[in-house]
Amino acid sequence: MIEKFQKQLQIGGWLVVAVLALSAVWLGQSIDQLSRTGNVGDVITVSGTGTVSATPDIAMADLAISVEGSTAASAQTEANRRSKMAVDYLKGVGIKETDIKTSGYSIYPQYDYTDGRTRIRGYQVTQSLAVKIRDMDKANTVLDGVVDAGVNQVNNFRFEIDEPDRLKDEARAKAIADANAKAHGLKSQLGIRLGKIVSFSESGDALPPIIYGRGGAMDVKVSSAPAPELPAGENEITVNVTITYQLR
Repeated sequence: MIEKFQKQLQIGGWLVVAVLALSAVWLGQSIDQLSRTGNVGDVITVSGTGTVSATPDIAMADLAISVEGSTAASAQTEANRRSKMAVDYLKGVGIKETDIKTSGYSIYPQYDYTDGRTRIRGYQVTQSLAVKIRDMDKANTVLDGVVDAGVNQVNNFRFEIDEPDRLKDEARAKAIADANAKAHGLKSQLGIRLGKIVSFSESGDALPPIIYGRGGAMDVKVSSAPAPELPAGENEITVNVTITYQLR
């Protein structure tokens, strides 16, 4: 009985030794991990900016045909006639049908107020078109010619970049490189060691496209005037990034 009890004590002692040894190994690994990664609260945040400039490769025009008639039906008929003339003209100068889109259509009664009484004198119908011009060499002449083809409002005419996402990727890469350069500059200046990235955020915008106002008055007539000179200039896309590194 005593011998059996002694054996149990011996086995229990070895188990305690094994547990203590494993605990020591785990504690050593944890200390080593902390020494390599540092306190999770020890971080440094840097920001970077990247900008890409590019010449616009498309022109966008917001056009409208606005007419009045004594009845809604007559106004619609005239608006449809002018709209067809305008679309036929655009197709005739090489604008694809997929690049001509109806962006709005409205019918409003027009009122007269006389002697405190209100009466409807007619109806105004307005049909708006959004047109993408891919051949930049034709942009000026299209803007001039579309008025003779039935359009009486050119609300704005602007130059844009057709695929801005590619340029945004380039701007982001520049912004990240800028942030990394700042982080490594601080690394040597402050005597710190950078760990893994713990957060990343991005913001940015493209500068507004160049916009040229034109018209807005009814029945604009410019057939005797030369086609306008509209320089495309350059558009810019800017991306700002913020990167937080853990210190180790």
